Amino acid sequence: MENTLLIELRTEELPPKALAKLGEVFAAGVHAGLADRHLVQTGSHYEWFATPRRLAVQIPHVLAQAPNALLQEKLMPVSVAFDAEGKPTPALLKKLESKGIPVSEVPKFEKRIDGKSEVVFYSNMVTGAILQNSLDIIVEDALKKLPIPKVMRWGDSDVQFVRPVHGLIMLHGGNVVPGEVLGLKSGNSTLGHRFLSAGAITLNNADDYTNVLEQGKVIASFAKRRDIIAKALQAKADELGAQVKLHNTLLDEVTALVEWPAIYVSEFEAEYLEVPQECLILTMQANQKYFPLFNADGKLQNRFLIVSNMAVADPKHIIEGNARVVRPRLSDARFFYNQDRKHGFASRAFKLGNVVYHNKLGSQGDRAQRMSTLSTWIAAQLGADPIIAGRAGLLCKVDLLTDMVGEFPELQGIMGRYYAQHEGAHPDLTEAMDHHYRPRFAGDLLPEGLISCAVALADKLDSLTGFFGIGQIPTGDKDPFGLRRAALGILRILMEKPLPLDLGELIAEATKTFPGGMLSSAGVETQLLDFMLDRLRGLLKDSGYAQDVIESVLAQRPTRIDLVPARLAAVQSFLTLPEAPALAAANKRIGNILKKVEGGTFAEPDAALLQEDAEKALYARIQEIAPIVQTHVGQQDYAGALKALASVRAEVDHFFDKVMVNVDDSAVRANRLGLLKALFDQLNAVADISKLSV
Repeated sequence: MENTLLIELRTEELPPKALAKLGEVFAAGVHAGLADRHLVQTGSHYEWFATPRRLAVQIPHVLAQAPNALLQEKLMPVSVAFDAEGKPTPALLKKLESKGIPVSEVPKFEKRIDGKSEVVFYSNMVTGAILQNSLDIIVEDALKKLPIPKVMRWGDSDVQFVRPVHGLIMLHGGNVVPGEVLGLKSGNSTLGHRFLSAGAITLNNADDYTNVLEQGKVIASFAKRRDIIAKALQAKADELGAQVKLHNTLLDEVTALVEWPAIYVSEFEAEYLEVPQECLILTMQANQKYFPLFNADGKLQNRFLIVSNMAVADPKHIIEGNARVVRPRLSDARFFYNQDRKHGFASRAFKLGNVVYHNKLGSQGDRAQRMSTLSTWIAAQLGADPIIAGRAGLLCKVDLLTDMVGEFPELQGIMGRYYAQHEGAHPDLTEAMDHHYRPRFAGDLLPEGLISCAVALADKLDSLTGFFGIGQIPTGDKDPFGLRRAALGILRILMEKPLPLDLGELIAEATKTFPGGMLSSAGVETQLLDFMLDRLRGLLKDSGYAQDVIESVLAQRPTRIDLVPARLAAVQSFLTLPEAPALAAANKRIGNILKKVEGGTFAEPDAALLQEDAEKALYARIQEIAPIVQTHVGQQDYAGALKALASVRAEVDHFFDKVMVNVDDSAVRANRLGLLKALFDQLNAVADISKLSV
């Protein structure tokens, strides 16, 4: 008989940042355990639940007992299993003993061809798993697989879990499935909201779970609770004529903190608005889990929204209590802000020398000097003011020494901008101090002005060249210094802004800023360029480009990253031409021929040594299209270059039909190889089109 199965583990308050993951993994583990025992269909629907005090899963169509199954097992080849008289060999008897198969079953063995030999198979009807005998084991196994970094023990028990446990439901339809998990015996009783519900709640049927819990003021579904909170926050903001930003991380966290959400409005004194709003927003969100309110122009209001776990008729005490709690945090922020401004900003730069950046890469002061030098050089290449860029590179890490950033590390860069503005710094410099961390993550904004771009590139290049230079290269999923993120940031800035800078030159200039002997690893520049191009490969793939198109462009190891999109577009356009497949195949063939030439050197083709009409025609076409292709490439018209190359297909086909390259005459052979090399250079002027050949 099949019925809905409900499992609920009731606990003390679970870690809010991990709650959703715990709920998903627990439910998936229970379902997988049932499916492995054929008690539920693999891939069937189930629903997971997670509140601050419970993890649960509801799975429909679970069998009380799995159907019996015919188990077929391959034992060994017939030639090994039986002797010449057809009697079981010692090898077969030993096999049967190890598997607990009685000798009396031998006459029932099936012999059939498996691959190239005849093999003995044993078939046995296996009794299906019984839910009552398996469920507590399944639940225990699912709990062991939860992503819990640290477990705890409570009372006199040896039981361990992320939080103390208090109740266990294992209900199949209307029947309790007996069993014990984490020292708890299963039942059909739970509790509702800690304050809004009174006494135990009895579940008569597994299908009633969500409805019965809601009567006890608990919304069991994490997704439903989150949706209710998001809509209620937006509705309350609209009612107040304000705007609210529903950040996913904060929304997930407050969803994990409440079982019966209610939204209230509170406020703080307007005088705190003199502090940069980023400071106030961060302290409200990170420390108090509030949702700040904004005007239509994005300016912070002195009001905020609270997601409470108490829906009450008169929320006065909740509102006043939260206002009272947030006030000291805002007061601290104002104190840090005022103290930092009193002590000066630019003058702190000298103290960077006292802060270790890395024991092999010097102090933050050393790093600031390197960034200043590199920012100056990059700005000059871009036609921006190198003096402002150099000063921005020198000062952009100074806010790490301020009290505000010490308290709120997330504000680094942002506070530098405010403090520099307070001292009257140039707007381009203050912008660069804020933007030089961009992009901080995938999809983040890029730095805006050229000086900001120069300093952002210098920051990331210094990290990459420094850590690569001391052998700290990311391996597997380990990247403690965020070098993959830094590489992607550089690539996005160069490609999306776009900036006419050569990546190879950028790496070389960054390497020069380190004192002699500091970068001990050999081949740093080549190694780093390889790393960057590999990151570019992934970035382009995520952007939707076909793999063969990407490989055709990256095979040329491009260092002008700003031109890569145009090359990709040109290759995509080339692929639509009817000549493309034949030319791609020909290019691949030519490449294979040229690889076999000893020394890899080729003479310029000599018209006087051309003998066959086909090679003369190809030579003439190459002479004709070479300047056209080079002009298009020089003008960055890569599509035009590939279109011009497509016109050579007939001569290429004719050449390979009529001309033997490896003839006995060494002069003629060398000349023909030189002709193919000249053609190869033209065909690969934009991309390695051989990568497009199937």
